[in-house]
Amino acid sequence: MKFKKIILCLMACILGLSILLPVRTLADNNNLNINAESAILIDGDTGKVLYEKSAYERREPASTTKIMTALLTLENCNLDDVATVTSEAITSVPSGYSTDLLLMGEELTIKDLLYALLLPSSNEAANVLAIHVAGSIDSFASMMNTKAVELGCKNTHFVNPNGVHDDNHYTTAYDLSLIAQEAMKNDTFRQIVSTASYTLPSSNKYSRIDRTLITTNDLIKKQSENYYEYAVGIKTGFTTPAGNCLISSATKDDKNLIAVVLKSNTDSNRYNDVKTLFNYGFDNFSRKDVVKSGDIVSTIDVKNATSATKNLNLVAETGVNTIVTNDKLNNTIEPEITLNEDLQAPIKKDAIVGTATYTVDNIQYTVNLKAGNDVKKSYVLYIVIAIAIIALILILFEKPNNKKKQKGKRKKSNVRPIGYYKAR
Repeated sequence: MKFKKIILCLMACILGLSILLPVRTLADNNNLNINAESAILIDGDTGKVLYEKSAYERREPASTTKIMTALLTLENCNLDDVATVTSEAITSVPSGYSTDLLLMGEELTIKDLLYALLLPSSNEAANVLAIHVAGSIDSFASMMNTKAVELGCKNTHFVNPNGVHDDNHYTTAYDLSLIAQEAMKNDTFRQIVSTASYTLPSSNKYSRIDRTLITTNDLIKKQSENYYEYAVGIKTGFTTPAGNCLISSATKDDKNLIAVVLKSNTDSNRYNDVKTLFNYGFDNFSRKDVVKSGDIVSTIDVKNATSATKNLNLVAETGVNTIVTNDKLNNTIEPEITLNEDLQAPIKKDAIVGTATYTVDNIQYTVNLKAGNDVKKSYVLYIVIAIAIIALILILFEKPNNKKKQKGKRKKSNVRPIGYYKAR
């Protein structure tokens, strides 16, 4: 008996712990053997995190910083604008970092400078763009930090546009994934980072056309052993403190993924890490239409409506498409519906009547609900009330008239003709 009690107690403890302990996601449970000290894989369309390893810890970004530099440049310049390579742009790059691509006083278009920035990772090109956009490197760094906050970065601080080492220049894998996601929405940025080589035109300081820029990203070089057929950029980075860094995007079928690895110990390992992350994402996740635009989410009865129109279809104004693990692909997700207060007839078709909120992997997606049909107001009740009021009024007026008639009749019956009694 005592033994049974002990077993029951142990089972109760195990059950209690299973309830209290957090539920781990599929991504957490998969040991992907990522070499980098920090890594993250997100859905490039929704930003949903599919895998992370120390993704919220501070790291140095090295030249992956230049993604933010390019993003701000594209937001503030035209591609055919011309910028000049100043002395400050070259001399402000510390000794030990390359500055041998551009010449002092050289005039180049923003487009050419962006290719120089993102393919061979020109440090002086980053400075030229920063000075052109903001007037100074410090002012541009301030713009970078403001933009980072706008994008939702929580632990990022930039002090320069190129990523040269500075103790106050830091970010996280998660923050970099947000920056990369935003940059990849720009068609020009996407085109540049997916380009393996580009030749600079001649300029006022360089007459030959032999400066062919080669990307540092082996994922998009077909001749490289690190080539990955689904890769679409984005940017490498390296300094001794930062280690080997890589931010990349890959597209396969209907899935767009972004991977970030920071502080990998070798060049080849950073590529292997990214490929591992992409293969994991493509093999284990699928896109799911939780609801499509125009779908009937529910049907309700509307107050004070005619019997023919009282059934109102609640229609999704927009769709919700997200990425889920393959085992959840066929699951039906019921929404939480919130209707507008005091919803009643009349209602015009396509009027917003409420919202529907879908929860997928603890992430909420809310869409507006439109009226799928006209709902006409019923006047039957008003007619009944009006008839009742009229009837009541008639009854009230009828009673006094009847009394008067009755009194009149009684008086008439008491009158006798003259000579009545004599005749008798």
